[in-house]
Amino acid sequence: MKLAIIPARGGSKRILRKNIKPFCGKPMIAWSIEAALESGCFDHIIVSTDDDEIAEVARQYGAEVPFMRPLELSDDHTGTIPVIRHAIEMINSQGRTVEQACCLYATAPFIRAEDLRRGLEILQGSGSDYAFSVTSYAFPIQRALRLTREGRVEMFNPEHFTTRSQDLEEAYHDAGQFYWGRADAWLQGKMIFNPASLPVMLPRHRVQDIDTPEDWLRAEWLFKAMKAQG
Repeated sequence: MKLAIIPARGGSKRILRKNIKPFCGKPMIAWSIEAALESGCFDHIIVSTDDDEIAEVARQYGAEVPFMRPLELSDDHTGTIPVIRHAIEMINSQGRTVEQACCLYATAPFIRAEDLRRGLEILQGSGSDYAFSVTSYAFPIQRALRLTREGRVEMFNPEHFTTRSQDLEEAYHDAGQFYWGRADAWLQGKMIFNPASLPVMLPRHRVQDIDTPEDWLRAEWLFKAMKAQG
């Protein structure tokens, strides 16, 4: 079985109810559910939540909510891996066997069906533990600055002050959209960022974390601009 798992707890703090807050005409979580459905990758698409309202919205858009997430996995400090592991264990306990599971974040409206399909192909064709969305940094991380306690600036890597940007190694970061993984990797709690993982590269313009109201506004601008251009 190939399982999509969308974690969506109800207690978001910085953006209240952000998982079901309207985003460009739909509840935010609907965009992830619809991309999963369109991809055709999954036998089941489930939402792991502790919240009855989120569960109802998820069902309206075509996802299943076969269990409610326990409170001990629904606080601010619970990581992604324990939530996905719990979901796989719950489905396996129902007499079904999960072979691959994909964690899709509920607040990632730029997820595309073709990227999910590409991630599955990479995972299946490589024997890796995980295949997850990655994008490049827009600025060389070797020239990053920090602020001192005195409010001054200093470089993290001052040896690169005169190095040309094009001569620096390109760096990448988690795009925060989806994480394909073998079920046994999730169940064993293997770290996602490890040498047994492979990247699913995304362009920077389709990547936006949504953790603050400013992030939300920027994401809506980008989303509307991309929709306007087809």
